[in-house]
Amino acid sequence: MREIVITTEFVKLQDLLKLAGLVETGGEAKERIQAGEARVNGEPCVQRGKKIRPGDVVEFAGQRIGAAYAP
Repeated sequence: MREIVITTEFVKLQDLLKLAGLVETGGEAKERIQAGEARVNGEPCVQRGKKIRPGDVVEFAGQRIGAAYAP
């Protein structure tokens, strides 16, 4: 699983996908999330503003991503 380092309490799902380089724009993230392509902690998620915190696992485009606080 790949981890994206964040410096805030949480990151929105659409922003995590952009930070991970899995989508190029917020518009693309919105469309793909609303099309049901994302899963959060094993459950389908269509909320682009879903708060992702360390410990959550996002599955998207065949990849698993998580958030981690900066050391």
